[in-house]
Amino acid sequence: MGGFSRRTSYFLCNSWSSEMTSSYQSFKDLADREVEGRDYWIRIKLRDPRVLIMAPHGGKIEPTTAEVAEAIAGMDYSFYSFEGLKANGDMLHIESHLFDEPRALKAVEKADVVVTVHGQIDQKDEFVMVGGLHESLRSKIREQLEAAGFKTRLPTEGLMGTDLMNICNRGKSRQGVQLEISRKTRDLLRTDKEQLQTFANAVRKGIQHYSNRR
Repeated sequence: MGGFSRRTSYFLCNSWSSEMTSSYQSFKDLADREVEGRDYWIRIKLRDPRVLIMAPHGGKIEPTTAEVAEAIAGMDYSFYSFEGLKANGDMLHIESHLFDEPRALKAVEKADVVVTVHGQIDQKDEFVMVGGLHESLRSKIREQLEAAGFKTRLPTEGLMGTDLMNICNRGKSRQGVQLEISRKTRDLLRTDKEQLQTFANAVRKGIQHYSNRR
């Protein structure tokens, strides 16, 4: 009964970084039980190694996050996604501070800028929480999203992306950006390709403005 109450309170507070609960504590733990190509797949496109856009909980884990990350990456930024293929996506969720898939770590180590795309659970309101340790890049991305018509919010407890081991903070600078996109916004981006491109362009502009002023 106590476990159910704790889980319910998390959902009521929208404090999960995922729509699901975590069942694996490392990629090795997952790989020992799941089959790549059947239960999950990994997509990686290495382009400019300095900028990496990631969806560590793509596919059926946090729906539409891989598509958003791929749109942001475009044809010039590097792209990585771990995508769950099982119907019960919660079984394949590895929390961001535990995410240690080897190909992801190798790509992250080469990147100056790391932006991760996640799914927040709110189905009623459209918003994006912009977190991570990279203050200046966070600010630029938030400015561009708002200029493009997207509402942003400060991350709530549990969604701040400030853990030093969070995959977004493991690039060369040891600081990155974590985007938590509400379910309602993701549903919009999934069905409206023009809005998806507008969203992607806004994030890209934020990255470019930061890069140009370094």
